Parts: sequence; structure tokens; C-alpha cells
Amino acid sequence: MAKQQGAIREKENTFTRFPKHYKVTIYNDDFTTMDFVVKLLVEVFYKTESEATVIMLSVHEHGKGVVGIYSYDMAVSLVRRATAMARDAGFPLRIDYEPE
Repeated sequence: MAKQQGAIREKENTFTRFPKHYKVTIYNDDFTTMDFVVKLLVEVFYKTESEATVIMLSVHEHGKGVVGIYSYDMAVSLVRRATAMARDAGFPLRIDYEPE
């Protein structure tokens, strides 16, 4: 007589959760120069000169502007690097990230 094994059926979880994305926002202030903001956007966020200028003008006109949307680790790293660059240059530029 052959042994019959019990049938155990596992439920598969087919739901895939994608990581959250975070938007990086830069805020206008009365001290940070427009040239510095463009330089920061080019060097830290790898924007072209024209993209950086458009973002900088949007920040200047609206008080804030979205630099880009990144994974959590990338957003944190870029914000820290940009903030350090601004502080080293003596500017109080505010840059934040938040869930999209």
C-alpha cells in the first residue's frame, strides 16, 4: 500500500508592492543667489543648465519648486548633499523630500 501524503496548499501572495517615490522640493529665500541655485541643480541633481534655470525661476516665482522624484535613498542622499553644499557656501537654502 502506497503512502498518501497530505496535500498542503500554500496561498501565494501575488500582490507586488513597489517602493514609494519621494519628491524633492526646493524653497525660495531672500539670501540664496539664483546663480548658486542653478549651480546646485546642475552639480547635485545633474540637471542641464536650461532645466536648472526653469526650476530656479519657478522657485523664485512660486516660492517653491519640485526638483525631481526619486527613491527614498536617492532623495535623502541628494537633499543631504545639496544642503551641505549650500551651508558650505553660506546660504540658508531649504531643500526637503516628502512622499509623492
